[in-house]
Amino acid sequence: METIFVILILLFSVVIHEVSHGYAALALGDHTAEYEGRLTLNPIRHLDPIGSFLIPLLGYLSGGIIIGWAKPVPFNPYNLNPKKWGLPAQAGEAMVAIAGPLSNIIIAVIFAVIIRASLGASFATEPFLFITGYLVFINIILAIFNLIPIPPLDGSKILFSILPGRLSHLRQNLERFGIVLVLIFVFVLWRFIAPFAAAVFTWLVGIPFS
Repeated sequence: METIFVILILLFSVVIHEVSHGYAALALGDHTAEYEGRLTLNPIRHLDPIGSFLIPLLGYLSGGIIIGWAKPVPFNPYNLNPKKWGLPAQAGEAMVAIAGPLSNIIIAVIFAVIIRASLGASFATEPFLFITGYLVFINIILAIFNLIPIPPLDGSKILFSILPGRLSHLRQNLERFGIVLVLIFVFVLWRFIAPFAAAVFTWLVGIPFS
């Protein structure tokens, strides 16, 4: 039962993440996500067979971290107009990319504040702290995970937006092997970053993650 709750929290969080991309693109002038019906919290519109089901299941069965993603919200970088917000032209794709991790950080902070305010209260039962605690922890993980500069993760789009044109071949090479690198990161390298996520949780909430 606990695993089901964790996966539901993950799905809720990745849907918010993707919708945030869509609204960021819309704010910058691109209506692609709106036209394709992706500016909705209906999870059916966002779920990805591999990222939303297979990867979380493999993570659980292997005793590792339960991580995943939804279908990327589409946007057309040529429609983005960051200048209307006083931003340089090359900032459009990065602003859309950073909206996803930022939404996860906001969710983590909101529920961390709720936990801090509720400690000692009668309603702060074990199930309440379990659900709110995982809302904080999973969203911390999603923010860190998506800021890794590996395609197709958001961190790669932020990185590519600041790379000089002469290094454009680096993007092509990374995108070619991106999904393999992501899987290596999830199942091999995450053990080195998980303690950092737990430390951030303790800093936000005031109690260790358990």
